[in-house]
Amino acid sequence: MPSDRTQFDQRADMTAGKSSDNLDRVVAQARKASQEREKGYRAKALKLYPWVCGRCAREFTRENLQELTVHHRDHDHDNNPQDGSNWELLCVYCHDNEHSRLIDAAYGHLEPETKETSATHSPFAGLAGMLKEKKK
Repeated sequence: MPSDRTQFDQRADMTAGKSSDNLDRVVAQARKASQEREKGYRAKALKLYPWVCGRCAREFTRENLQELTVHHRDHDHDNNPQDGSNWELLCVYCHDNEHSRLIDAAYGHLEPETKETSATHSPFAGLAGMLKEKKK
């Protein structure tokens, strides 16, 4: 006759198995949807644009086309206008670099490119006072 602890462990294992199966199913569905969405805009982007990286200008052929990716300029993978205005073709290296820069900027390691900085030091702030003292 099994003890209460063994029955508890069996129930916990069954619940964990169901959760894991559920999670696996959700992840698989999300990946499938992402791949289908990507097929659509990737094919369109490859028809619209020349097979050249938009950053490093590396050219691609059918043999190495898998190394050319579609980058979403606004970083929203669901924003796929038919005119391709939110896409640019980047090689895998430049695409990785672009996303790394975005992540670094979010953590404060880099300043965003659009941020304007102004000088905080005014070298002539006390000049008028110094000239008055010198005249005395």
